Amino acid sequence: MFRRRSDESSSSAAVLTKEDDKTTRHPQAPKGRPTPKRSEAEANRKTRVTVPKDRKEANRQARERMRSEREKQRTALLEGDERYLPGRDKGPVRRFVRDYIDSRWSAAEFFLPYAVVVLVLSIVKVPVLQLASTLLFLLFFVVVIADFVRLGLGLRKELATRFPGTNTRGSVPYGLMRTLQMRRLRLPKPQVKRGERP
Repeated sequence: MFRRRSDESSSSAAVLTKEDDKTTRHPQAPKGRPTPKRSEAEANRKTRVTVPKDRKEANRQARERMRSEREKQRTALLEGDERYLPGRDKGPVRRFVRDYIDSRWSAAEFFLPYAVVVLVLSIVKVPVLQLASTLLFLLFFVVVIADFVRLGLGLRKELATRFPGTNTRGSVPYGLMRTLQMRRLRLPKPQVKRGERP
């Protein structure tokens, strides 16, 4: 039993020595090439790392690159160019959500001007106007919530029919947050007119 293994190992060793004879190797280099000296290895490692010669120049170039990217994003938000929009506004789903919201009237977009009017009325020293402003604010708040529900359900239904099997997570809150902004202050700028089908 032991003898048989030794015969197999000696035959495999003979095969290996025949293969070794075919390849020419350095006698002290088992990998086929001599191991580099430490000084040569350190020199190779230092030349591979590209460190900018002038750090101020490298920082200036990085700032210029970031400034140009921000400028491209700003112009994309104003013009609606899909290539340079921020990640939260990119894609056909988000574009449809923006068009859907921008094509409809909503009570929420008048929330800020209405809040300013209510604030002015509440400052006036007439108790009847103060009470009326508080009641009107509560009434308007209920109208805005009802409008949110109406727009949210309609948008969810449209997304399900137009983009089946697509991940539309976060699209309805994205659209509802857009309704809180006045139309002329929305970014990206509206691409559809009111009443136009998206």
